[in-house]
Amino acid sequence: MKVAAKDKKRYVLKEKRDYQILEKIYKLEKCDLSIVNKKVVNLIRTQLEDDWRTPLLKFLDGMTRKYNK
Repeated sequence: MKVAAKDKKRYVLKEKRDYQILEKIYKLEKCDLSIVNKKVVNLIRTQLEDDWRTPLLKFLDGMTRKYNK
């Protein structure tokens, strides 16, 4: 599988499964996804980062604000 140079620098790709996840992300990003599904795919992308907790907390903070009005 061909991985974009920027993704090789940005993500921790230690296992074959990491490449499988990225391959599925690439396929999904070519589809006409709903806004919600785009957000989910972006969140999944962050899970390949070394510091995945920061984007996860940011995502959860946004959801908390949305539902605690």
